Amino acid sequence: MRAAVVRQKPDGYADVVEKTLRPIKPNEAKVKMEYCGVCHTDLHVAAGDYGNKAGTTLGHEGIGVVTEIGADVQSLKVGDRVSIAWFFEGCGHCEYCVSGNETFCPEVKNAGYSVDGGMAEEAIVTADYAVKLPEGLDPVEASSITCAGVTTYKAIKVSGIKPGQWLVVYGTGGLGNLAIQYAKNVFNARVIAVDVSDEKLASAKKVGADLLLNSANADPAKTIQELVGGAHAAVVCAVAASAFDNAIDCLRPMGKMVAVALPNAKMEVSIPRTVFDGIEIIGSLVGTRQDLAEAFQFGADGKVKPIVATRKLDDINDIIDEMKAGKIEGRMVIDFTK
Repeated sequence: MRAAVVRQKPDGYADVVEKTLRPIKPNEAKVKMEYCGVCHTDLHVAAGDYGNKAGTTLGHEGIGVVTEIGADVQSLKVGDRVSIAWFFEGCGHCEYCVSGNETFCPEVKNAGYSVDGGMAEEAIVTADYAVKLPEGLDPVEASSITCAGVTTYKAIKVSGIKPGQWLVVYGTGGLGNLAIQYAKNVFNARVIAVDVSDEKLASAKKVGADLLLNSANADPAKTIQELVGGAHAAVVCAVAASAFDNAIDCLRPMGKMVAVALPNAKMEVSIPRTVFDGIEIIGSLVGTRQDLAEAFQFGADGKVKPIVATRKLDDINDIIDEMKAGKIEGRMVIDFTK
């Protein structure tokens, strides 16, 4: 089978190679891949930013159809359409796995990083950890929900936002665009979109943002404080450290800043401000299997519609260049069906 793998000397790009899939184990299933989105985390893995993963098949936004199941599998059957997600498997018995916080399992496996992912013609999943797609969900769109969607959905959950409250989304690209949709259509929040791109802000307006702020032209935090008295929560999907600083400054007392993206520089936090105003700073890491099932269902219900476009596997390095240049709106998805 053909697969996009991390180069032997990781440099931020992938090699498309012929790779042999091993036989499945009794608790696993073989999946014929249909689609796999390209995420910025793939770029970090390809660059060796999280350690040298040479030869690993990239991809954790995978959707495919089960073609074979192991002897012990009861949760899947041949023909099921399932996900290959970043949270690939937990131990199942630690305090995090048994308390609904399985993504923090100390023995966690991650697709496209610690185990082979979905950017290949075939993949292997641990059957009980593969989330099935609901009826009515477009598999191309589902690929984006498998990571970007569930990540932002979980972040908004963590923010504690309530209907009618103000939530700010910093960075309105592939992650932020979905964050706006979940915030508006699932949590019934009022949403402020912040970005440096007028084009991305226009897209944010199309999916429901109530207020648009270009941070290249003015200080969003100051404007938010003046217009609405500060936000109840902010979700940061942009990598600039300045976005995290501004997100804290935009909050009203007892507001929450939820970090999704990973800043590209260190930042300073005013501890007195967090104490006197009761500001909370929270990290949110993807989502559990239950979170993903919920995120999928909201997509099937039409509450969330990812912006996606498809390309061939051989275009992977062109896609990486376009992502680095910020030229992609929404998500680029590798299509294995053609």
